[in-house]
Amino acid sequence: MNKATRKAVIAGNWKMNKTPAEATELINAIKAENAGADNSGVTVVCCVPYVDIDAAVKAAAGSFIHVGAENCHWEKSGAFTGEISADMLVACGVEYVIIGHSERRQYFGETDLTVNKRVKAALEAGLKVILCVGELLEQREQGITEEIISMQVKIDLADITAEQMANIIVAYEPVWAIGTGKTATAEQADEVCGAIRATVAKLYNPSVAEALTVQYGGSMNAKNCAELLSKVNVDGGLIGGAALKAPDFTTIISAAR
Repeated sequence: MNKATRKAVIAGNWKMNKTPAEATELINAIKAENAGADNSGVTVVCCVPYVDIDAAVKAAAGSFIHVGAENCHWEKSGAFTGEISADMLVACGVEYVIIGHSERRQYFGETDLTVNKRVKAALEAGLKVILCVGELLEQREQGITEEIISMQVKIDLADITAEQMANIIVAYEPVWAIGTGKTATAEQADEVCGAIRATVAKLYNPSVAEALTVQYGGSMNAKNCAELLSKVNVDGGLIGGAALKAPDFTTIISAAR
């Protein structure tokens, strides 16, 4: 695998944080922290709450920062109170969307089948997808991490074409490491990211797998990012808490450059 052929992607998942005014302030701070830096080798995305999208798009305009959303529905419209469609996101200037985050699966009943429907809808609308997969602590302790990850990838990508894979990023997020302060070792992260790539190679072909960006997400921060990002199969990060602090987020971006 030649990591040099894949562009690193650092995406911040803001979760349920920041008002529109605070979103503007944070994006301006990230721009200031990175002033003068050459970011041509890394794609930077801020995935923000729905209410922050307009403010984020305006603040990021003309900069190296892309704006993403944290979820979307699979239908274009209808009686789905509280949901947002992919077309709505595109109309608001969104380019990326996170789908299948473990918090959506854990707290809001999302399954691999509904994740697959959301992925299809997002791609059809022209969005780039950050698809999250990851095992529970008991699954890791049972030694079935690779089986669980492979199953998730296969179901989540059902009926997705090789051509569409160009607009998909897979984020490996061990559920036991999200928001807990625990982090997979660099070796563990590299191993599972490699397993994701191997599964994609079997589903499609080696060239699709070679081109696929696989992120690690699970308490990546300013202190551990360099080691994690040095691994051959780790092409970037889906960042939680550290994405809410401009200096820490910049440190991670710098490590990815």
